[in-house]
Amino acid sequence: MNTLRNILYNVSIQAVHGNNDITVHALCMDSRTVTKGDAFIAVKGVHADGHLFIDKAIAQGAAAVICEVLPAQLTADVCYIQVNNSALACGIMAGNFYGNPSQQLQLIGVTGTNGKTTIATLLFRLFTQLGHHCGLISTVQNQIGDDIIPATHTTPDAIHLNALLAQMVLEGCEYVFMEVSSHAIHQQRIAGLKFAGGIFSNITHDHLDYHKTFDEYIRVKKSFFDNLPATAFALTNLDDKRGAVMLQNTKARKATYSLRTLADFKGKILDNGLTGLMMLIGETEVHFRLIGEFNAYNLLAVYGTGVLLGKDKVKVLQALSNTLGAEGRFDYILSAHERIIGIVDYAHTPDALKNVLSTIQNLRKGNEQVITVVGCGGDRDKTKRPVMADVATELSDKVIFTSDNPRSEDPVEIIREMEAGVPVHLKKKTLSITDRKEAIKTACSLANPEDIILIAGKGHEKYQDINGIKHPFDDKQVLKEVMEMMGK
Repeated sequence: MNTLRNILYNVSIQAVHGNNDITVHALCMDSRTVTKGDAFIAVKGVHADGHLFIDKAIAQGAAAVICEVLPAQLTADVCYIQVNNSALACGIMAGNFYGNPSQQLQLIGVTGTNGKTTIATLLFRLFTQLGHHCGLISTVQNQIGDDIIPATHTTPDAIHLNALLAQMVLEGCEYVFMEVSSHAIHQQRIAGLKFAGGIFSNITHDHLDYHKTFDEYIRVKKSFFDNLPATAFALTNLDDKRGAVMLQNTKARKATYSLRTLADFKGKILDNGLTGLMMLIGETEVHFRLIGEFNAYNLLAVYGTGVLLGKDKVKVLQALSNTLGAEGRFDYILSAHERIIGIVDYAHTPDALKNVLSTIQNLRKGNEQVITVVGCGGDRDKTKRPVMADVATELSDKVIFTSDNPRSEDPVEIIREMEAGVPVHLKKKTLSITDRKEAIKTACSLANPEDIILIAGKGHEKYQDINGIKHPFDDKQVLKEVMEMMGK
C-alpha cells in the first residue's frame, strides 16, 4: 500500500507537520492535475515555482504537500513534509511510489551533446534483434516492444519517467535504453534511478541558454557518471577531449571506445559512402548501413555496450550491420528524375552541423553543389546562431537561412543574428527566407542533377513551434512533395 511514510523512504526530511501514515493516490508536480488524496510536490522549476500553487493544490484535494519552504498558514488535515530539495525528493518518491522499477531491469543511460538518440535507438533495435523485450526512452519516441508512445521531452519528469519504467517492467522488458539530457540531470528528473550503465558520446557547444557556462554544462554531464553505482559500467568516447574527464570520479567499471587511439573498443573507417560505412572493429571487417564518421562513433558505442552487457561480439556485429539509424538523423531520399540527394538531419548545434556537412563533403564524387537550409530555435542559446551560420557557409555552396522553431521570438531577428556570423567574402552564397516551406522550395529550384540538399535543425519533428502553437510541419515530407511537384 502506498502510504506517505513508505513513499518518503530515503528522502532527506527537515520537518513533518501532520499525519504521514496516510494513503496517497497519486504524486503530482502540477497543481492542475491534483485530485483528492494526492500528494503535491512543490518544485522550483525554470518557469514557475510550485510553492506558489500549494493553496490551489490543497483546494483541489491534496492530502500531503512536499515543499522546501512551509506556507505561513498550515491546513489542519494536510500533512506537510519539509525537504531540502523538492526536485530530488520527487525523484526518490516517484521511484518508491512505482515500486522502484529501475531496479527490476537493466537501465542504460546515454548522455552527450550529439548522438544520444541514435545510440539509444540502435541499442533498442540491437537488443530486440538479439531476442530481448526492450524499452526505449528518446527524443523521437518512447517505445515498449512494438508499441510506440509519443515523446514530449528528451527525458520525462521523474513521476512520468517512473510510471513509464513501471509499465515497461509490467510488460516484461529486460533492458531499457534511455537518453539522459543535461536538463534532466540538473533538474533531478533521474534522481533515485538505478542505472546498469552509462554512455558518453561527446560534448560541444549547446544549452548555454540554460547552463550559462560551458564549464557548468560539463559539470552537469559529469555528475551523471559520478553518481553511477559500482555495479554499473561507464563507457566513454576517448577521442572527445573531455571523454576521460567524464569518468574521473565514477565508481562504475570504466570502458572506452575510439577511432583514433588505443581503447577497449577500437574502430577504423575503411570506406565511407552513400551505401554506408565499411569499418574494422577489433579484427573484424563489417559493413554498416549508416553513413558518416559521427555514426562510426555511435556504432562503436553501441557495440561496446553490447559486449559490456555480455553479448557475443560476432552476433552483435551481425545484428548491427543491418540496422538503420533513428528517424531524422542523416535521413536521406533520392529524387526520381534528377537524382538529387535530399538529407534531413536534426543537427541544431554547430558541431552537429559541422559533422553532417563534413560527411556530405566526403560523399561528393565530383562537382555537386551542397545547398543547406538551416535556422536556429527561438528561446534557446543565442550565442550559437552566428556560429551555426558560419559553419553552414564555410561547408556549403549555397545556404538559405530560414525559420526553425521560433517559439516566442521574431524569426526575422533570429535570422539577422545568424547572418552576423557570415564572413563578408561568403555573404554572396547566402539567402534569407523566413518561411521554411518556401526556403525548401527555393533550395530545390536551385538544385541541379546530382546536387545535395541538406535540411538541418528539425529532423524527426513533425511540427513548427510558433508563438506557443505547434503547426504541422515535416521537413522530409515537405522535401519529398516539393521534389515531386518540381519533377526533380
